Amino acid sequence: MLNWANRFSIFCFLDNNNYNFDEPSFNCTLAAGCKRSIELEPGNAFSQLKQFYDEKPCWLFGHLGYDLKNEIEALSSKNNPLIDFGLSFFFEPEILIQVRDGKFEVINSLQKTAEIFDEINDQQGEIINTVETNVNVQNSISKQEYSDVIIKLQNHIRRGDCYEINYCRQFFATDAIIDPLFIYSRLVKISANPFSALYKLNDKYCLCASPERYLKKTGNTIISQPIKGTSKRDLHNKNTDEENKNYLQKSLKEKSENVMVVDLVRNDLSKICTEGSVQVKELFGIYSFPQVHQMISTVKGILENDIHWADAVKATFPMGSMTGAPKKKVMQLIDEYESSARGLFSGSIGYVTPQADFDFNVVIRSIFYDDSNKFLSFLAGGGITFYSNAADEYEECMLKAAAIISVLKS
Repeated sequence: MLNWANRFSIFCFLDNNNYNFDEPSFNCTLAAGCKRSIELEPGNAFSQLKQFYDEKPCWLFGHLGYDLKNEIEALSSKNNPLIDFGLSFFFEPEILIQVRDGKFEVINSLQKTAEIFDEINDQQGEIINTVETNVNVQNSISKQEYSDVIIKLQNHIRRGDCYEINYCRQFFATDAIIDPLFIYSRLVKISANPFSALYKLNDKYCLCASPERYLKKTGNTIISQPIKGTSKRDLHNKNTDEENKNYLQKSLKEKSENVMVVDLVRNDLSKICTEGSVQVKELFGIYSFPQVHQMISTVKGILENDIHWADAVKATFPMGSMTGAPKKKVMQLIDEYESSARGLFSGSIGYVTPQADFDFNVVIRSIFYDDSNKFLSFLAGGGITFYSNAADEYEECMLKAAAIISVLKS
């Protein structure tokens, strides 16, 4: 299906990698081709998005860039992203395909289902690398520079400027040559996660292996599932692996990060939900993925009547797990201390239905690739608190980057 989809200049593939948690992951969905689209412009981006959707309620797929923060708060961005997908982009697909329980279903297309199925069936049955991969990953800052920034951020915490801040560092490669489909297939093989996505926007690709949901709306019910807390897997030693999992469950540092972001999400949802309906459905849930154990909490609420889906996004974006608390102040500090704008990273990829339901992930564990300029980048980081240790934070950052670095090796 992906070999077939790559003929389109725009497509969005959402991949659940067969996870089936209590709150379902993405459906396995492909949106390909573009009937109509909107690229949001700074100034009144959310009004543009509402108007575009209300003119024709339909399936929309696309992304929310991190710098939409400037549309929500009185903020600005001094840096530019290394790879620019634009502020936000949504498109109505020509063809929409879902795969559920082994069944292939065309939801929306002018072309006959049988014809599409035959075209896909004629494609190669596996993803073959079409180029000789050549990527030399470089760090944007040294280990010492990273540690110095952590100390400065902790000084802000001591002064009471913030309680927790998510700090990320860039990795990049110039003259990079990859086959995006092949690298994506390797990425999800090594790091299969329930909110993965392969997103192509003309000459730019996002290869995403995200474990995290940002926000989902079903009818008048809305949920957010922030992740804070990470420990590494040891698949070669069950005892060590279990010890790492138990550490995460008992760690005061990890729990303090998680509960802070849960409180932030509760506050965000309370702006748009009926009084008393916002509840923590699960606190400090431990979930195991191929390379890490994660601490995930689930916050649920009932939307007030007549809340537009775009207003629900505006009230909660960007996600607290990728900012910190208080949100506005830490976003100012992120812009001050990070070396480039985040762009699509810590933004979101997802969809909206004709019934105004939606599901969006958190864009982390992702590779960004500009095919025209042969430029590649990715980011990794973590939540910094009063209890953080600079050396440990550096190792956690490198752990999160390890899967991507291994994927990019020839």
